[in-house]
Amino acid sequence: MSVITKKQGTLEYLTAEGITASHCFTTRHGGVSTGSQSSLNLAIGRGDSMENVEENLRILGRALNFDPDKLVMTMQIHSDIVRVVTDADCNGLCHRNYPQCDALVTNTPGVALLVFTADCTPLLFHDPVTGAVGAAHAGWRGTAKGIGARVVEAMAENFGSNPADIRAAIGPNVGLCHFETDADVPEAMTAAFGKEVNQYIEKRGEKFFLDLKAINALVLRRAGVQHIEISDACTMCTPDRFWSHRVTKGDRGSQGAIILCGEVQK
Repeated sequence: MSVITKKQGTLEYLTAEGITASHCFTTRHGGVSTGSQSSLNLAIGRGDSMENVEENLRILGRALNFDPDKLVMTMQIHSDIVRVVTDADCNGLCHRNYPQCDALVTNTPGVALLVFTADCTPLLFHDPVTGAVGAAHAGWRGTAKGIGARVVEAMAENFGSNPADIRAAIGPNVGLCHFETDADVPEAMTAAFGKEVNQYIEKRGEKFFLDLKAINALVLRRAGVQHIEISDACTMCTPDRFWSHRVTKGDRGSQGAIILCGEVQK
């Protein structure tokens, strides 16, 4: 099983073959936005119009078979906060109305979850036994706080999910090739996860480079998740395909990771 690319006309997105719930990691391609947000920007507040963002979400809704009015989004703060949501949390397409968090879980059929990224690591979760799903935005701070494990715990506590049943996917982010930091970031990782994490950290001169996909996979394995698919895409390597905050210095749109909670298959 692997993360593969799918296309519908100009729309391009990635999916994990092992996740049967409707889902995707978006790219820049297939929307109506223009300028530095061209073209499938999913976030307001970066200079795009609400009309463009709403149409981009409708395009994705048609492609993935979800209702944009049943979409719950995040107001991200680089935390490990996980919100349990239902259809009562579907308050329209303006994510500014939502409480602050960096992950969402639900077992309400028809509800779709959306987190935003532009270098940080997107995580998607599906439990085919209970039907529960989750989505998380893992910046380096959220990674160090183990946000992936917090999602697994929330699915177990609220929906009865067995971590061994959960299918997880790790989407495009800034890869080991480009995630350059000072010593504070690797120090945070080793403090959180011990020496095992050192295999995912490289020192090059005075700087450090980290493989956040691999570290998040470690977090998930420690939480009991056995089925993990990982995209090999780096946002900084392919800024024509993905927005990179580092490449654009903030003048950008946002891609997203979306997953739909469907009916449990008996």
